[in-house]
Amino acid sequence: MYVAQPIEWTDRGVVMLDQRLLPGEEVSYTYTTYQDVAKAIREMVIRGAPAIGVAAAMGVAIGVQKSSAKSLADLRAEFPVILDTLAKTRPTAVDLFWALDRMKLRFEEVSARTQDLAQISAAMIAEAKAVHAEKRSTDEAIGRFGAEFMPQDGYVMTQCNAGALATAGIGTALGVIQVAVEQGRKLHVYVPETRPYLQGARLTAWELHRSHIPLTLITDNMVGHFLKTGNVGAIVTGADRVAANGDTANKIGTYQIAVLAKENNVPFYIAAPVSTFDLSIPSGDFIPIEERSSDEVTQIKGIRIAPDVHAAHPAFDVTPNKYIAAIFTERGVARAPYTDSLRALASASHTATAP
Repeated sequence: MYVAQPIEWTDRGVVMLDQRLLPGEEVSYTYTTYQDVAKAIREMVIRGAPAIGVAAAMGVAIGVQKSSAKSLADLRAEFPVILDTLAKTRPTAVDLFWALDRMKLRFEEVSARTQDLAQISAAMIAEAKAVHAEKRSTDEAIGRFGAEFMPQDGYVMTQCNAGALATAGIGTALGVIQVAVEQGRKLHVYVPETRPYLQGARLTAWELHRSHIPLTLITDNMVGHFLKTGNVGAIVTGADRVAANGDTANKIGTYQIAVLAKENNVPFYIAAPVSTFDLSIPSGDFIPIEERSSDEVTQIKGIRIAPDVHAAHPAFDVTPNKYIAAIFTERGVARAPYTDSLRALASASHTATAP
């Protein structure tokens, strides 16, 4: 199984694979300031909710490490600026805010015990590395739970990219597919291209091809056709935020896939870590939807494909819980009523033993 490494902490700085250049080039850059990490998140050098969370944690760590503060009081004054800079990068993916809250808590714990800036920096680095390591183990557990719901033989579909590139582990949705294949299930994956940023065509197809998993790339407007005629046994996607009632935000186009799945009696599943839950909001109506540049619609890698007109670009949409058959997490599988099952999983203190 091929597993891409989208982000890594090194002595030189935070190394990220530039996903904007895939599949044509595999180029990595080293970021040595929290401002540059924030810019990389905002400009989608790294993307995918869990991977954004890892990047945010590492951004905080490098911000503390590279701080010019001479005292704890100075560092305390700078720390909220670091958090705020990273928080303003991508509004929809709740993993970003989960990671920032975790790093803030760790900072408060350590700085309450010591004023040694080197010790505080070391603790921040260790916490960021722990976030990264936990994402890997989380993905593996999600994969084992979700694999049980995949067909033994046949076609499945996904949307956008929820592989290793998006999580810094083995992937959520693609992790489910990867584990199912490792268990001996013979799956063929339909991959919608995912306009306008083409994460399906550029990234998901690349990861599956590298893993030698059979796939068919389709355009977004072919989804209904293949759900009706393609013998699809299941759909599994990732998520950027899950509301308390199970409404789920994912890449734009997911909602229409879920509606078409319901019409064609194809089960639609979400694979997401518990850190993606936002139980503070009652429904998907309260999930902020990121609006990105019109240029990403009217141009592809700088080549204009439409007149110079305004183009809408909501980066995400919300799938109502009624279309979701189950949500795979590292702690187990949530089913309707999601208000109860999600809260139960969120309050569980450890990763469940997957099948």
